[in-house]
Amino acid sequence: MARLDLEALHREMTAWRHDLHAHPEFGFEEKRTAAFVAAKLREFGLQVEEGIGGTGVVGTLARGSGNRAIALRADMDALRIAEQGTQAWRSQTPGTMHACGHDGHTSMLLGAAKLLAGEGGFDGTVRFIFQPAEEWGKGALAMLDDGLLERFPFEEIFGLHNMPGLPVGHFETRGGPVMSAEDNFEIVLKGLGGHAARPHAGQEALVAACALVVNLQTIVSRRLSPADIGVVSVTELITDGTRNALPGLARILGDCRSFRPEVSAAIEKEMRRIAEGTAQAYNVAAEVAYTREFVPLINDAALVDEALAAARTALADDAVRVATDDAVRIAAEPMTASEDFARFLDHVPGCFVFMGNGDTAPLHNPVYDFNDEALLQGTRFHAALVRRRLPAL
Repeated sequence: MARLDLEALHREMTAWRHDLHAHPEFGFEEKRTAAFVAAKLREFGLQVEEGIGGTGVVGTLARGSGNRAIALRADMDALRIAEQGTQAWRSQTPGTMHACGHDGHTSMLLGAAKLLAGEGGFDGTVRFIFQPAEEWGKGALAMLDDGLLERFPFEEIFGLHNMPGLPVGHFETRGGPVMSAEDNFEIVLKGLGGHAARPHAGQEALVAACALVVNLQTIVSRRLSPADIGVVSVTELITDGTRNALPGLARILGDCRSFRPEVSAAIEKEMRRIAEGTAQAYNVAAEVAYTREFVPLINDAALVDEALAAARTALADDAVRVATDDAVRIAAEPMTASEDFARFLDHVPGCFVFMGNGDTAPLHNPVYDFNDEALLQGTRFHAALVRRRLPAL
């Protein structure tokens, strides 16, 4: 089996990553990114289909006579955040940046496609899925609704995400619940605004809204079982008041996190009850809109073992390894962030893994930048997974 020059591949991936970082695109707007990805995949000799679910790209690579297929997925979209970084490859698009490392995820999966196309070492079919619009939870559903599974069938799927604070050369995940569902809510309180000097003459909404914000905190602390994980966060409070006018309308927005549908349903039920009760107490009306944006991410336990074994293989092959003996491990607990990859796991078994990104700024921070030192290890991990799940005869 011919071997690629991995140092050269690392330099190439770094250049790709910098180009993608400089040209970020929001969900379903990833036209330049998708064209970049498709051109590279064709250059590597893959079969490529574009426009899946809007701006998604699927590359297919087959070797040998095996009839099994697995999928590897990367996300491509950026965030509506104004970058404050000073690096030469900082965003050239005002108000948009790769603040979550999707530029790195895309580059690592492109690197794996080039590595596997050049070296082989597996028997079967690999689907390289480049997904749009992960950040707002719409891209996976769009690809699935566009016939992803019927047009490009696969039996299992794997994904990864960089993790600031976890050292480069470390991988971790767990079986069962890994990341939470995300629900969004908006509560509108309607009363009668008026002069700030005459509060008794109206039905102002702001005091009711403040009381409701506090009362919503009792859902988790007093209505959910301590054995269940739940988060209710109010993130916005907007009124139509001004300096000397009491508001007659207030909007309360936020999100909720949970790991079981029963908990999500309980949160919504209690939220509606508390909103109605608080509104009645303050003589205003309440309207509650509650939507479910992300589903819980549930890893397949057997494929977790396979993914961790592949990570050990990837690190064992790394001549410049900086990892320690506990570099590949089971995560101690699930996290209450959400991930659109979960939608794929509703259809096929799979595993989502976190890989170390070192001492970078936090995700979704305006000075965050993916750590290029992690690129080659992510690519090695993808390749090791393929060779483990589709062993060459």
